[in-house]
Amino acid sequence: MKKWSKISFSFLLISILMFSLIACNKDTAKEPKKLEKVRIAEVTRSIFYAPQYVALSKGFFKDEGLDVTLTTTPGGDKTMTALISGGADVALVGSETSIYVYAQGANDPVINFAQLTQTDGTFLVSREKIDNFSWDQLKGTTFLGQRKGGMPQMVGEFVLKKHGIDPHKDLNLIQNIDFANIANAFASGSGEFVQLFEPTASIFEKEGKGYIVASFGKESGHVPYTTFMAKQSYIKDNKDVIEKFTRAVYKAQQWVQSHSAEEIAKAVEPFFPDTNPEIMKTVVDRYKSQGSFATNPILDEEEWNNLQNIMKEAGELPKEVKHDTLVNTEIAEQVMKK
Repeated sequence: MKKWSKISFSFLLISILMFSLIACNKDTAKEPKKLEKVRIAEVTRSIFYAPQYVALSKGFFKDEGLDVTLTTTPGGDKTMTALISGGADVALVGSETSIYVYAQGANDPVINFAQLTQTDGTFLVSREKIDNFSWDQLKGTTFLGQRKGGMPQMVGEFVLKKHGIDPHKDLNLIQNIDFANIANAFASGSGEFVQLFEPTASIFEKEGKGYIVASFGKESGHVPYTTFMAKQSYIKDNKDVIEKFTRAVYKAQQWVQSHSAEEIAKAVEPFFPDTNPEIMKTVVDRYKSQGSFATNPILDEEEWNNLQNIMKEAGELPKEVKHDTLVNTEIAEQVMKK
């Protein structure tokens, strides 16, 4: 009887211990995994950046253990200021800004680590409807360009010169309007032509305020138009975070490539609550069909050199910078291999 009591007690003790361990494991499993915070400053809010919004809406960043917050800081100068001052961890902006910072002798240069778009994202919009547009129709007109020294403006001038137009002699070029106010200036009656991002260009067309007559993206070829970048010190101290971030971006790029314009528009809809869903679908289709969305995060040397050629043509290249000085492709390559 005593022997049985001892066995029973031992069995009961083991059962209690096992139950406690299981309960403990269950409680641990219930605890939410702590997410690492990453702050992005984007240069503008545009459907042009659809893969970024897909990464957010589809939870790709969260799947990588990242808690990403997004802030729009209109204009490359404001976005770069936010990054350099510590107001953001990652910036989504034109690669030319990293060259400007480097040329000023920055001790902690800004490094491009993941490309998002690979063509210009602006369109030429005419105030009047033109059935058979030709670039020489711009001569003698007033043209609202983008901010001097920014990629949209430099690509715009590059394309105009390609078509035999001297932007500073053959037309009245206005480029002193703040980035955020260019569309409003055109809507108020300034200029006969304007260079606009989407969805503004398509909204103007729908409202009869203007008509899309050409794509600067189709005309300019591949260029690292918008990339994710961070300070060299941040990448060094947070390599794991940058790798996770890049992996989420790559997942979003693959998702965009394998889904329809309608599905992509639906995924990014929360970021454009005031935009007509049909316009969004049209815009996504336009960008996707002209190859604006990069299919992977690697910014290659040919694109980098094309960027500097465009800057040089516009008289805005402060100094030539080697690809591997301001571009890190190792992280993107590792992500793609895995």
